[in-house]
Amino acid sequence: MSRIGKAPIELPEGVSIDVQGSLVKVKGPKGELSQEIDPDITAKVNDGTLTVERPTEQKRHKAMHGLYRSLINNMVVGVMEGYKKEMELVGVGYKADAKGSVLELNLGYSHNIFMAMPEEIKVSTLTEKGKNPRVTVEGIDKQLVGAVAAKIKSLRKVEPYKGKGIRFVGEQIRRKAGKTAAK
Repeated sequence: MSRIGKAPIELPEGVSIDVQGSLVKVKGPKGELSQEIDPDITAKVNDGTLTVERPTEQKRHKAMHGLYRSLINNMVVGVMEGYKKEMELVGVGYKADAKGSVLELNLGYSHNIFMAMPEEIKVSTLTEKGKNPRVTVEGIDKQLVGAVAAKIKSLRKVEPYKGKGIRFVGEQIRRKAGKTAAK
């Protein structure tokens, strides 16, 4: 049996789950999320815990069992606490500025990059003297927060020689040694 799939999801105070056939809706203090699950997989709520069950031991059912349990758990954590990704811009003259739902980035190209954020995502920037500018992406949907952060990071990938680019805070970069001196 799937170790992830068979683990019950404890519902914290203030979080409610509504299961309507193959649609699971999670409502909490930070918002509401919904997820369509496979019709073969069943989700049951009793006494403040949610359990996900599968009908057979087929490989496909085993895979779906753990997947949907993880997705529902991520929704519960999201509506309770939310998710946050922090990135730093490493490079001379790199700047970031958030104006409402638009993120403006200056990443050393000949033009500034303007990114419109989805309405579920909150983006903020922090620029301190002597430190790299930081961009923080926050939201209740883990998949959406990760996708937006990955899109921002893809605008200027970290290069391995000088380490310039956009990286997550605390991320280790594999550096390459440059050319060696002749003789």
